[in-house]
Amino acid sequence: MVAQLRQEMDERSAAFESTPTEQIVAWAVERFASRLALSCSFQEAVLIDIAVKVDPRIEVVFLDTGSHFPETLEFVETIRSRYDLNLTVTKPVVGAEGHPCGTAQCCEFRKVRPLKRALVGKDAWLTGLKRVDAPTRRSAPIVAYDDSWARVKINPMAAWTDEDIARYASEHGLPQHPLLSKGYLSIGCAPTTRPVIEGEDPRAGRWFDSDKVECGLHL
Repeated sequence: MVAQLRQEMDERSAAFESTPTEQIVAWAVERFASRLALSCSFQEAVLIDIAVKVDPRIEVVFLDTGSHFPETLEFVETIRSRYDLNLTVTKPVVGAEGHPCGTAQCCEFRKVRPLKRALVGKDAWLTGLKRVDAPTRRSAPIVAYDDSWARVKINPMAAWTDEDIARYASEHGLPQHPLLSKGYLSIGCAPTTRPVIEGEDPRAGRWFDSDKVECGLHL
């Protein structure tokens, strides 16, 4: 059964390379119904805006690591109120206190395990992952069966650029995360995120004091 699902998703992914994001999300909602969730970092709200137009009650999951910028938490509430979101907010799991933000296993206890709990009972989840985000994501499929999560992972914005994001947000009048105008072009936890200088890669501000490039959600 898993092999059949994997083949189906591989075929869908190839077909979706030239499909508008809205149609990919609509397919996901139809295919998985209530067994679908959307995980969002709330750096921006483009995917949420698209998804709630398809299904206003789609479950949105925000991973509260306990180390977010106050501006991020405020932005979450702004977006929650704007769309009357069906929002699930996770918390770090037991043991996280032994792995402070910035240490080797912090994301395992604050993001990976909490998301796995939030996805119990789900067959698939939508992410805002983009291929331009990092070298580790350049070959990200639109849709795939993810063996490590034992679920279908859908990246409907994989082919989007940062310019695409900015243009959509402007054209649709979406609120902007307060830190974007201050040079924070990739926003994670406060202790491990800094603003970037002009011409610097947007991800350079993440885990700037280490060689880490992924939190573990997309490996």
